[in-house]
Amino acid sequence: MARDRYGFELPLLLAGAFRALIDDLHAELARQGHPEARPIHGFALQALGPDGATISELGRRLGVSKQAAAKTAASLEQLGYVERREDPADRRAQLLVRSASGRDMLARSAEIFERIRQELAVRIGETRLGALEDDLETVVAGYGPPRLGDLPGWLR
Repeated sequence: MARDRYGFELPLLLAGAFRALIDDLHAELARQGHPEARPIHGFALQALGPDGATISELGRRLGVSKQAAAKTAASLEQLGYVERREDPADRRAQLLVRSASGRDMLARSAEIFERIRQELAVRIGETRLGALEDDLETVVAGYGPPRLGDLPGWLR
């Protein structure tokens, strides 16, 4: 199945695969009770971590301005994915922490990604899928440590 390809095709194929996986995830999240969830919400909930973060820290972790982080935080709060709490380390600051709904969305996302991976294993075979994952790890490692935390800001 080898054929001549142009260099620009590889990033387009990788981006297309990423988009397809994320679109599949969000379609299923909508069916499972999270119709308003968007990719930035998942990135932000991951960036908050289990202990939460201030808006400034969220912005740094996502690679976006404090204003963009505040807008994302407001959206997450409006959807019920985060709650604001007093920061025990600094009473003037507030922490954004994952709510029960936010934790549910992340747990469902993990389950859905497992299903997507299983479906891909059926489509192309477990051996080929494993080799693809190994090859992608090799590609990523060749460019240094993965820098995915600030992907939302980088994509702007």
